[in-house]
Amino acid sequence: MIIGIDVGTTRVKASLFSVDGEMLEHFSSTYPTVRRESGWVEQDPQDWLDLILESLRRFAATHDLAKVQSIGICSQVNTHVFVGADGKALAPAIIWQDIRAHDAAAQLNSQISDDDRIRWWGAPLPVDASHCLSRMKWMHDSHPDIWQKTRWVMLPKDYCILNLTGAITSDPIANVGLIDQNLDYATELLTLLPGAADKLAPIHGMATVAGKMKPGLPADGAPVAVGTMDAWGGMLGVGAIENGVAFYLSGTSETLGILSEDIEPTEGVIAFPQAENIQLHVAPTQSGGASILWFCKLFDMTPEEMAKAAQAVSHADNIPLFLPHLQGERAPIWDATARGMFLELDANTTSQHLARAVYEGVAFSARWVFDSLQQSANRTPLSLRCGGGGFQTDVWNQVRADILGVELQRNAIADPGVLGAAGLASVAAGLYPTLEAAFGELVEIDRTYVPSPETKPHYDAKFNRYKQAYFNNRRQDP
Repeated sequence: MIIGIDVGTTRVKASLFSVDGEMLEHFSSTYPTVRRESGWVEQDPQDWLDLILESLRRFAATHDLAKVQSIGICSQVNTHVFVGADGKALAPAIIWQDIRAHDAAAQLNSQISDDDRIRWWGAPLPVDASHCLSRMKWMHDSHPDIWQKTRWVMLPKDYCILNLTGAITSDPIANVGLIDQNLDYATELLTLLPGAADKLAPIHGMATVAGKMKPGLPADGAPVAVGTMDAWGGMLGVGAIENGVAFYLSGTSETLGILSEDIEPTEGVIAFPQAENIQLHVAPTQSGGASILWFCKLFDMTPEEMAKAAQAVSHADNIPLFLPHLQGERAPIWDATARGMFLELDANTTSQHLARAVYEGVAFSARWVFDSLQQSANRTPLSLRCGGGGFQTDVWNQVRADILGVELQRNAIADPGVLGAAGLASVAAGLYPTLEAAFGELVEIDRTYVPSPETKPHYDAKFNRYKQAYFNNRRQDP
């Protein structure tokens, strides 16, 4: 058996698989997120570890974990834990949605030329509030006592691997914005903050063994793979592994990507360095599923009730325009000051209209990203491999197919990041010779959503109004 674990933004998800991809058991449990101050978003790293161990104990109640061949972990990224020499967190984890380091980011960003950005990253990306170096500078300036005690600044999966195995490791892909095109730390960038380079974990391949589970833990002795970021785990988990394939992952945020060896530097798009023979162009938004949860809380609805409300109206009704910038926006505008809006309301607007507007608004944010990705990758995909919790709602999936104008192919397993982590673990353990072999066996598509041609003129015009609404109302240049 193999185990895949995904430390996501809101919950730990884990699955026990047979080596051919049959899901034997699944675990999912949420943990709290704390917003102590405006723009601050934090989690307790111990919560991640506690739920990982709980998932393993659950699996052990019904299966012999001595038969586990390998364990894989992927996680949210641009989330950072400041760790002491004893391997324990010195402060709450700063989550990717946190924008407290906005001023520190601006100071760092002003010192970097566009030529340097393209040389390091292959695209003119900004250093934003979620960048690891921005967080490090913020801690250095605001809490020098914690900075002095910090031995490592780690991603969630790497912190968990350290505490489960004792191994200090990371992978190149998960270290977004710190790694150059050669899969090494960008040393010139790190010189902007003295001492930063010494606090970063050694880099290893994502499909290699980091260490073994410590004695006394469930599945003790099982090898644990280095793993990678959730977006790459999800990409692999929906079977996007060949050149020209595009994908769309929907969770707390929306993440879209295209695999292409062509690179046309495009503002707002992350062009990853080639790793595992994969050249990925990717762009994440800020609030996908987060917009759904916000709406449901606001109107005291469940996500299922929201879906029924949105299905009761159609694009032909007077649906308002919604901008899902509830806590800034990432790709393609990278504007931490952007804010959410409802526009084009009238006296007949109901909660049903607003529910559909939220679905549409998130889809428009994805379309803006997809347009930028096609330019960056010099590709025009006709379909997207899709997965994640946000793709379990049929009415929303059809709205997204119509707005993006491409076919959506949904993965049979709702949590592709878990499958991606398990697949990496299977390669690390030698159960499959390559990633292509592993995911060719593990991935299955269960449903396809085809765009409706009759909606195209309507949504093309509305998408233009969506972009113009952002530019008309933005607080400042991003």
